[in-house]
Amino acid sequence: MVRFEAVGMHYGPGSGPDVLHDISFQVPEGGFRWLLGPSGAGKTSLLRLLTLAARPSRGRLEVLGTDIGAAPRRALPELRRRIGMVFQDFRLLDHLSAFDNVALPLRLAGRGEGQIRADVGEMLRWVGLAARADAQPAELSGGEQQRVAIARAVIARPSLLLADEPTGNLDDVQAERLLRLFRELNRLGTTVLVATHNEVLVARHPAQCLRLSGGHLVAAE
Repeated sequence: MVRFEAVGMHYGPGSGPDVLHDISFQVPEGGFRWLLGPSGAGKTSLLRLLTLAARPSRGRLEVLGTDIGAAPRRALPELRRRIGMVFQDFRLLDHLSAFDNVALPLRLAGRGEGQIRADVGEMLRWVGLAARADAQPAELSGGEQQRVAIARAVIARPSLLLADEPTGNLDDVQAERLLRLFRELNRLGTTVLVATHNEVLVARHPAQCLRLSGGHLVAAE
């Protein structure tokens, strides 16, 4: 599902300072991994590679069976549609209802409105927000906004789900509910990788960990 082989990365043209150094690991299909490390460790840069927002500066990166460094640009949009991303700051569109935020990926993919209505309704029920379908983001609590963001990330049934500090704005109860949703998705076959600072949550939900420090993978536990 995901394979890093001596991957290095720097931003900008030329040979600037590396933000990732010779990273090597793999995540099998259906795996669950925690991505750990302090601020500045390289977690967000690693997630940028996995969302295809950047390419490695060296080494080999395979995502969903595709060599990202060698793939033509025209092949990336189709690959991105198989990847879901949950951001810490939600990134909901303020002028759209919860329903329409979740429906957006399906509309961009050209799905019919009848199918969209059924799929989005089912997804909002799954995250416990069926009664809030018409609410706009400003009318939702932080936990509700996060669940809308998760529903949007998984509505197209991604093969790979990534989350960048998804519990950073949530209290303990909301964070636990979020992790149960991720675990359920993983049980249904989605490969999941969650970046977090929350070591308490990691202890409550044991899984293999990838630990970064200064752009280096210092442990794969």
